[in-house]
Amino acid sequence: MKDNDTPGNLLVVDDNPNNLRLLASMLTDKGFKVRSVINGTMALTAVKTAPPDLILLDINMPGMNGYQVCEILKQDETSAEIPVIFISALDELQDKVKAFEAGGVDYITKPFQLKEVMARVTTQLDLRKTRRALEEKNRDQKIIIDEQVKKISSFQLATIFALAKLTDSRDHDTGAHLENTQVLCKILAQKLSSFPQFQPIMGQDYIENLSEASALHDIGKVGIRDAILKKVGKLDPDEFEEMKKHTTIGANALREVDEKFPDNELIRMGIRIAESHHEKWDGSGYPRGLAGEDIPLEARILALVDVYEALTSVRPYKKAFSHAESCSIITKSRGTHFDPDIVDGFEAVKHEFAQIKGLE
Repeated sequence: MKDNDTPGNLLVVDDNPNNLRLLASMLTDKGFKVRSVINGTMALTAVKTAPPDLILLDINMPGMNGYQVCEILKQDETSAEIPVIFISALDELQDKVKAFEAGGVDYITKPFQLKEVMARVTTQLDLRKTRRALEEKNRDQKIIIDEQVKKISSFQLATIFALAKLTDSRDHDTGAHLENTQVLCKILAQKLSSFPQFQPIMGQDYIENLSEASALHDIGKVGIRDAILKKVGKLDPDEFEEMKKHTTIGANALREVDEKFPDNELIRMGIRIAESHHEKWDGSGYPRGLAGEDIPLEARILALVDVYEALTSVRPYKKAFSHAESCSIITKSRGTHFDPDIVDGFEAVKHEFAQIKGLE
């Protein structure tokens, strides 16, 4: 019989040579591959050298007893899953309880019978084999599920971006406005995530959601009349009041999506961005006049990015400002329009903003 055809690789640990020879002979005759060692130190070395499928472990040994050996094995992730069957002349209840507390899966009392040893060894090996098969099946299923979730997420993101793009096409925004907004939000958020005050909030998932959800910031403009949306000149007060409604139109539309498809953080972040990206740090913004940290963090970030993107872009009613002019306007609005900390983050990455916009 070849080694890879054996029913299992066993390690037998006992300081009594007679017991070792007897167990090794019995188990080898049944087709097992058996290694034998006479103390705990040798057992730990043997496990590290070539982990067995199962260990038969004596308790009373010089130096390191079986309980100690088992506890050490269970503390190491490379050996923690190896089943340990204690085999000992100790037959008191407390001895058996201690063995199970140390991590043993079974307990055989000496003198032992071959059929008993075989039955218990086979049972534990079968259990381990079944457990491994289930773990492998679960891993395979997780891979399949993860792939499906990724496909669904990609489809959702594509649909969201397409809707935002349709809205964008009705506005004065031209070129790669939405794409630029997403990239600039990500750059700024990554810098801000290194600030101590933002670290508890801004993990990688937050940054990715912010980048994707930023495309939804003006989705409410789909509900604004073309006469206002495409007007070349300055809006009069009544027209501006109507334009301001795009924040609540967008947020309310996304809330309906959230009600039908709950627990989607990207959509919920989109709601906060759509509704609050025109709020100002000093409370003079719209639609609710929020101030300071009452404004959602993602909306504060998008507010700065949106202004930079608008300032540096050509519109039918204005020329594009230079990078330097745009930075100056943003810096002067620190603490009024914009969160001071976010302006600090912008100052640290403004050269990257210029590169994305092709202004350097």
